[in-house]
Parts: sequence; C-alpha cells; structure tokens
Amino acid sequence: MTHTTRIKVRGYHLDLYSHVNNARYLEFLEEARWSFFEDRGNLPRFMATGLALVVVNINIDYRYPATMGDELAIETTVKSVGSRSGVIHQRVTLAGRDTVVAEADVTFVVFDGKANKAIVIEGETRELLETMQNAN
Repeated sequence: MTHTTRIKVRGYHLDLYSHVNNARYLEFLEEARWSFFEDRGNLPRFMATGLALVVVNINIDYRYPATMGDELAIETTVKSVGSRSGVIHQRVTLAGRDTVVAEADVTFVVFDGKANKAIVIEGETRELLETMQNAN
C-alpha cells in the first residue's frame, strides 16, 4: 500500500549549490513516514501501546538534484516485516514526472519504552505493519 506525501522545496532547504541539501532529505522522508502512519496506520492507537518504531539504519541513493520551487512526491510503503526489524521503502520523484530524485530504505525496530529495548514484531503490531506492506 503506497502512500504519497508532497513537499515543496523552499529556499531554506538549499545548500551552497542551490539544490536540496542531502541532510534535508532525512527530514522530508521523516515527514512522509509520519504522514503515512497518520493516514494508514492508526497512529493514535499504536502510540497508546507505548511502543515506537525506531530507525536503526537509513540507506539513501541520491539520483537527481531538486531545486527551489520543485514539488517533490514521496512514495512510502512498508517493504518488509521480519521478526526483529522491518524496512520502509521511500521513493522521491519530481511531482508529475518520472524523474527519481532519491530512494531510501529505512530499517526500523519496534521499541518498548517501558522495557527500554527492541522487541519481537508480533501480534497486532505485525498485523498493522503487514496491512501497510506493498503487495509488489
């Protein structure tokens, strides 16, 4: 199940070369993940459990420089769910075009704040993540 978030590139997103600074993509991707879980993942119910998805690795491939005024479309989907971690795949394109700006795989664990450790992904949490998984 792919979800799309749009972000317009502003001047404060740019670096000295007048394209989006690589670190800004981390913020763009995070914004898209929050939007994805708000729209598709019953975020209030998940947060009430005291669990959190914690990023443990991000791998980003930068492919095309976005510049001021560009509108970015960020597609987000759960790529895989294992027993101890999962991967969210995100693809950034220029909105309305096939130009890929960046792609990222974000590895996460489910963290139990009370126990202060990552836990096995099972039960309702696994079911929720699997319903958000792309069938491709």
